Amino acid sequence: MTTSRTDPPLAADEATTLVAFLDYHRDTLRLKTEGLSAEQLGQRLPPSTLTLGALLKHVALNEASWFGEVLHGRPMPEPWAGADWEADRDWEMTSAADDSPEELRRIMDESVEQARRDIDAALAAGGLDFRSARLDRKQNQQFTLRWILLHMIEEYARHNGHADFLRENVDGVTGE
Repeated sequence: MTTSRTDPPLAADEATTLVAFLDYHRDTLRLKTEGLSAEQLGQRLPPSTLTLGALLKHVALNEASWFGEVLHGRPMPEPWAGADWEADRDWEMTSAADDSPEELRRIMDESVEQARRDIDAALAAGGLDFRSARLDRKQNQQFTLRWILLHMIEEYARHNGHADFLRENVDGVTGE
């Protein structure tokens, strides 16, 4: 499967622009991990323990958490609900080594597809000012959909930078 990436529009409304930038960054991570074996997805760049496979599973967790659990108040689905977070607070990262490339991509793709439905529902119900079901733990306030979209763009952008270094270390491939 080859990922195609579409540049965000230069002139669009705010919601369309934010969702397009999020999709752009989602596709960027897919591109940076495309065509790699399980061994390559598990390769580290010491002293870090981070891997490309771990990034795929980590962003999938973030998609499910921010758009499902925080925004809409749903319990976390599997594989997150059954994880022993007490024993390993980085479970999504460490357990990625046990998943095949196909499984990692499936988990990410399913999380993204559900997140797209969650975003569409929030936009239809209240637009970018739609308020989250869950409260922020520090300030005890609701998040807006706008804030969550911007946070997720930042999250992907940061991890895409990590993916640049990891992918170059795996096979020398560099790029956007």
